[in-house]
Amino acid sequence: MNKKTIGLTAGLALFLAACGASGAGEEESQEVSVGVVSEVEVEVWEDVKERLAEDGIELTIEQFGDYVQPNLAAQTGDVDINAFQHVAFLDSFNADNDGSLVPIGFTYVSPLGLYSEKVTDYQDLPDGSEIAIPNDVTNGGRALLLLQSIELIKLDEAAGTEPTVSDITENPKNLVITELDASQTARSLPDVDAAVINTNFATDSGLVPSEDALFLDTDNIAEVNEVYKNVIATREEDAENELYLKVVAEYQTEETAQLIEELTSGNDVPAWE
Repeated sequence: MNKKTIGLTAGLALFLAACGASGAGEEESQEVSVGVVSEVEVEVWEDVKERLAEDGIELTIEQFGDYVQPNLAAQTGDVDINAFQHVAFLDSFNADNDGSLVPIGFTYVSPLGLYSEKVTDYQDLPDGSEIAIPNDVTNGGRALLLLQSIELIKLDEAAGTEPTVSDITENPKNLVITELDASQTARSLPDVDAAVINTNFATDSGLVPSEDALFLDTDNIAEVNEVYKNVIATREEDAENELYLKVVAEYQTEETAQLIEELTSGNDVPAWE
């Protein structure tokens, strides 16, 4: 082998080594995007993001304004995972949108609460009161089950975990049930007698569920079905994605549990423990 060949060989070896080093660096810097809805969820995931960065995982957090867009984004791949919904809502989305999203880890159980600016006890709601509830099937159904649990209405037993207004069989106070987008229920409080509000929207509007709610469905935790546990979800084909599962594992830590308790005043309860 002549000197020229040796020089070329050495140069190629250095080039390949440099490429190898660059490739290794790229593998160490891995990116994942998560879709969320509430400000509280953003804060929790910002903390998870800092911890993931120590392992070379770069997390991008995208906040959406409703309960549909983060699932559409996950389905199309605009985000890798999302974390905002319970199992029942996820199942409903898949059924209505020919979706293939699956849960890959639990996050927390969030109570659904009945709130009012007109009365301090739900038993004092007058005849003909207007009550706002979420208009999606799962949260709306859960809201109706809440109203049944405090004996304001009675539902057809055949309706299961997703009753609708048409399944009300007894309504002794002639309540007027108004269905609104879940994000609007808190804003409706000045205009209705009471409203059933998801915790994330309640806290975002300045309400403290444990103090301000007339009733939380988790006050009777035995009646809260497991389908209302919130989850991290992704596309079915990515259910075993090792990178996504690392993100789940970093979320499901004592640090996250403590932060959830702090930010929600103890209202949300870790669901993975």
